[in-house]
Amino acid sequence: MKKNFYLFIFFFSLLTNNIYAQSNHMILKLTYGNVEIELYPDKAPAHVKRFKELADSGKYDGVVFHRVIDGFMAQTGDVKYGNSNSPDFDLSLAGTGGSDLPNLQAEFTDVAHTRGVISAARSADPNSANSQFFICFEAAPHLDGQYTVFGKVIEGMEFVDKIKRGDENNNGAVSDPDKIISSKSL
Repeated sequence: MKKNFYLFIFFFSLLTNNIYAQSNHMILKLTYGNVEIELYPDKAPAHVKRFKELADSGKYDGVVFHRVIDGFMAQTGDVKYGNSNSPDFDLSLAGTGGSDLPNLQAEFTDVAHTRGVISAARSADPNSANSQFFICFEAAPHLDGQYTVFGKVIEGMEFVDKIKRGDENNNGAVSDPDKIISSKSL
């Protein structure tokens, strides 16, 4: 009986650990393929919670990559003006909006901005992150400790690399942007 109890506890812990680990993985479906992201709830719990909430409610579906700078990053996540499926879509305003939820307090981490890192976009105010985020194409150490890292691409970075680049003379603004087809937790 005691042996069965320990076996039950062992298998239950394996099951719950697997469920917890899976819930911290997301899929962004892009035109070019699926991008799997591992989230860091231990480093930036509020940002991870917000990202999952918006993704799982479909808020990121149809949102364009409005600012893409070659060798640096691809920015998206403006669920107000950047959602190509919304009547509020306005590419000229994409990058200025966010969700209806309150802004997030900064959660700066010791995680470096390396290739594939997912980080919260914000204004000059460190506590102004809301829904927008960016994916680094290459290392960006000048952002370390200045922006909240909350995840990293673990599969499909080759699809991120295919995202259309913006105009170098216009801060990376993209005139015919790619978009997130869908996003969801695994």
